Amino acid sequence: MASHNPFTMAQSQLDEVAKLLELDEVTHEFLRWPQREFTVRLPVKMDNGTTKIFTGFRVQYNRALGPTKGGLRWHPDETIDTVRALSAWMTWKTAVLDLPLGGGKGGIICDPKQLSEAEKERLARAYVRALRHAFGPEIDIPAPDVFTSPKIMAWMMDEYETLEGKHQPGVITGKPLPIGGSKGRMDATARGGMIILREAAKKLNLDLKGKTMALQGFGNVGRFGGLLAEQLLGIKVVAVADENGGIYNGDGISMQELAQHVDKTGSVINFANTTKINNYSDIISQDVDVFCPAALENVINQQNADTVKANIILELANGPTTPEADAILAANNQLVLPDFLVNAGGVTVSYFEQVQNNTNFYWSQEEVNQKLEEKMTFAFEGVYKIAQEHKVSMRKAAYIVSIMRVAEASHLRGWV
Repeated sequence: MASHNPFTMAQSQLDEVAKLLELDEVTHEFLRWPQREFTVRLPVKMDNGTTKIFTGFRVQYNRALGPTKGGLRWHPDETIDTVRALSAWMTWKTAVLDLPLGGGKGGIICDPKQLSEAEKERLARAYVRALRHAFGPEIDIPAPDVFTSPKIMAWMMDEYETLEGKHQPGVITGKPLPIGGSKGRMDATARGGMIILREAAKKLNLDLKGKTMALQGFGNVGRFGGLLAEQLLGIKVVAVADENGGIYNGDGISMQELAQHVDKTGSVINFANTTKINNYSDIISQDVDVFCPAALENVINQQNADTVKANIILELANGPTTPEADAILAANNQLVLPDFLVNAGGVTVSYFEQVQNNTNFYWSQEEVNQKLEEKMTFAFEGVYKIAQEHKVSMRKAAYIVSIMRVAEASHLRGWV
């Protein structure tokens, strides 16, 4: 896979749209960089009695529209540039959904698979202690992301409340239901993505029932993406890949049965009645109607964009398509539904969680899904309208909507 600095990529996407909007130089430069970022060293006592030092990051990209909001990733290859890029995309994501929030992101360099539950808890609490001054319902609100979970969010919330000496569930979202989590959060990212796909298909006069999909990634987002594509849209998922390999069955793969298989074995490979395929080149080049990258950054790049056969690319992952690949896909008349619109369902329901925490009144699953439906549909219509008016891609249109909103708020505040 071609390496690509994700933050350079995020800046390059912004630069293109800034030129299109004829954004003034000062505003453009202001929006190219995070407003605040932190690097912290976290000493954690390990189970064997030794102490290990972990490095953590938190980037608060832009708070013109409200407190910054974004996930916390635990990954052995985490870098400050990845966190910067993701915090930038979160800024555009909250803006395109018209949420009263800015964008942030966090990360810790660690391999969670090598940590016991007790070590994970100590690491989560150490992170909150180090950044307590930078967090708060009116400042910056973390959430789960790669290799973090509702359980880890619960420890973090508890540590923050212990330090503050008061109940403050709105400091963290993605919490377990009994301590202030929201119904509908688990499948929100995937559900929002399927709403966007459905709305796009309407504009194309395309009946999705019986159409085929290849899915790269079968973590939380990929799994729910496959299940909901099948259940809500009648799509047939014919190929699925995870980090261990890929599987294919032209007649369709039962997402429910595959999920059970993965729960037992830890991987999609060796699922009954499927043939093995490569989890990178083969999954990307499947002859399907929809290709859904739901795992890694930069998977569609200059080297392989020409091999993509799908007419629609549904970006459930963050940053799966490089700018060079975007140009190739556009030249081939393929529709790319961009990540920060497609996967904004997660942050939208996280916002709903905050609202519920603040009012101390909680909604039913149906209410959450209905409100998500309204937000995603409204956002899609706004982006599609701009795409048609300016004759630009959906990604550029989404950027136009977001950047105009963040730039306007920055101007109104007198920052630029």
